[in-house]
Amino acid sequence: MHAIQIAESGGPEVLRYTEVPAPLPTEEEVLVDVTVAGVNYIDTYYREGIYSAEKPFIPGFEGTGRVVYDPQGQIAEGTLVAWHHAFGSYAEQVCVSRKGLVAVPDDFPTEIAASMLLQGMTAHFLSHGVYELGEGDTCLITAGAGGVGQLLTQMASSLGATVYTVVSSDEKEKISYACGAEHVFRYREGWGEQVRRLTGGRGIDVVYDGVGQSTFFESLEAVRARGTVALFGAASGPVEPIDPQLLNKHGSIFLTRPSLGAWTAQEGEFQMRAQAVVQAIMDGDLKLNVSASYPLEEAAQAHRDLQSRSTTGSIVLRVTPD
Repeated sequence: MHAIQIAESGGPEVLRYTEVPAPLPTEEEVLVDVTVAGVNYIDTYYREGIYSAEKPFIPGFEGTGRVVYDPQGQIAEGTLVAWHHAFGSYAEQVCVSRKGLVAVPDDFPTEIAASMLLQGMTAHFLSHGVYELGEGDTCLITAGAGGVGQLLTQMASSLGATVYTVVSSDEKEKISYACGAEHVFRYREGWGEQVRRLTGGRGIDVVYDGVGQSTFFESLEAVRARGTVALFGAASGPVEPIDPQLLNKHGSIFLTRPSLGAWTAQEGEFQMRAQAVVQAIMDGDLKLNVSASYPLEEAAQAHRDLQSRSTTGSIVLRVTPD
């Protein structure tokens, strides 16, 4: 089968389109023909070696496709499914844990199905777990026009929170406002202080920071005393170690580094969050924007575009026709 393989850490050029042996599922997995694979920042962390994996490896965690073979015979061949945590999804076939699958209707758009779970459930655990947003709360979201940013803005707005976001361009500012943001800032020094002025010096209840290195200290400036900074990503690079006394200086704030794995680990939690996202999309309450679609062999270009911040919303790889 064809796949994208990484033999050494590096830039997008290390993503090689090649032929590899098809995988074999264990009893706890099912074999799936991949139709569309999602592209996410975590894929770039593995490619660059920030997160380690035994080389050579096939990147990608998320996608949608049709079941080919279930060793336990429980899931029918041809069932359309989506997943968010199957390492090796940049390939024509992948083995997926049966506990990490969600069935989707046959008429569900495959590009949306391929990119809804990782970003959608991340937005869900941030707004319905890490900090339970409600009427009158305030939050700030970095990368407000990105995949998670757009979904999190919609969820936060629907819960009655006032949403502030940070973006990099006029186009992205319009997108963020359309998702429900009330105030949109640009990536420049001092937006933390601007937030404080807008809030009468109080600051924001919670900052959801998926950018990391270049925004972290502004996030600390923007949050209120005893507020929360949820550092859930590192699009600009990992944050350097800090002195915990810094949290005291900013008003005894809470700092957390949450992950989707931890927030779907309890019994029934994955299905609860996955079903909430799928249902919200089907009902039209949550709109997922797939802004770019690439053939599998152009995965390197997809990574370049993602990391240059030239994309908005989600991007995907077309693997095989449905």
